[in-house]
Amino acid sequence: MLRIAVPNKGSLSEPASEMLHEAGYRQRKDRRELVLVDAANEVEFFFLRPRDIAVYVGSGKLDIGITGRDLLLDSGADAEEILRLGFASSTFRYATRPGTAEHVSEFGGMTVATSFPGLVAAHLADQGVDASVVRLDGAVETAIQLGVAEVIADVVETGTTLRNAGLEIISEPILESEAVVIRSRKAVADDPKVGQFLRRMQGVLVARRYVMMDYDIRAEHVEKAVQLTPGLESPTVSPLHDKGWVAVRSMVPAAEAQRIMDDLYELGARAILTTNIHACRV
Repeated sequence: MLRIAVPNKGSLSEPASEMLHEAGYRQRKDRRELVLVDAANEVEFFFLRPRDIAVYVGSGKLDIGITGRDLLLDSGADAEEILRLGFASSTFRYATRPGTAEHVSEFGGMTVATSFPGLVAAHLADQGVDASVVRLDGAVETAIQLGVAEVIADVVETGTTLRNAGLEIISEPILESEAVVIRSRKAVADDPKVGQFLRRMQGVLVARRYVMMDYDIRAEHVEKAVQLTPGLESPTVSPLHDKGWVAVRSMVPAAEAQRIMDDLYELGARAILTTNIHACRV
């Protein structure tokens, strides 16, 4: 049975459970439930603190897990990323008072406050900067005001919170993070159970990005039409009862569907329909 770690709370928890549900797995109904067995799919889910998931997976106690790239790198666990999941995106950056520094190379001798000490220490080391790192749980914006540090490193979305605290973002991003599937570096690379899980999750990612488009068009315009809707491999083209007309079916990017429908209509296509894709394998 495949043993999978899932975030039990925070910004990763609900999107991860939704994605697993779309992939056909059972998910807990009671948030107090810590272990869930999905016998039909031969999977056992363990709902853990997001910060602990990489440690459990890296130790080999659990086969795979869903966590943030930032949490994986901060943990120092012997685990690796094997699939990007496309949600919980964030940017990790440095901030300080205006005039303190303009680049990470100027942090020498300073103290950096953060909730991700492992990640920050590794980044500073990579940059060749000799600075101290102090761990603070929760909001770190007040660390500079209270004299705990000269610089902070934190997740930044719009930067409004930092600006309100009198701070400015400096230097390049430390990390672009998102939810990822991880496994132990010592795990068997071609485990068929893990492979099946990844195919299901990849199927969800594709289903979310594409819609199925159907339309009717005159046969003489098919070649131009399929240039607009090439599909993943090739579109399906079927003759209609009325001679000279064909029906076309193809997967198209959901974000471009409306524009493609407009272009097809101008080309002479009619009965243009789009439907959501709930599951797929590619």
